[in-house]
Amino acid sequence: MVSYETMYILRPDVNEEKLDQAINKYQDILRENGVENLDTQHRGKRRLAYEIQRFREGIYIQMNYDAPGAAIAKMERAMRISEDVIRYLTLKQSPPQPQDAENDD
Repeated sequence: MVSYETMYILRPDVNEEKLDQAINKYQDILRENGVENLDTQHRGKRRLAYEIQRFREGIYIQMNYDAPGAAIAKMERAMRISEDVIRYLTLKQSPPQPQDAENDD
């Protein structure tokens, strides 16, 4: 298992019910594909650095989890075809590197 972080941005005009449905949908996709330690954080509505699909704001959602690579592909495919997701990014988290005692001058 490898640790991943996925951040996705939903349209700002999504209502609370549809927002919860979207979050649960992507969590369920991951759980069905063997994800462990799923942690989801709702970051709220924020102004975008630049306009995306004519939107100036978006609702940010962050998920941290341990997963096999195949689970990521299925989730990202669902995000790509969704009209509510305007942008997403998945990053592979590298484990913390031990520091050398010699380099601590």
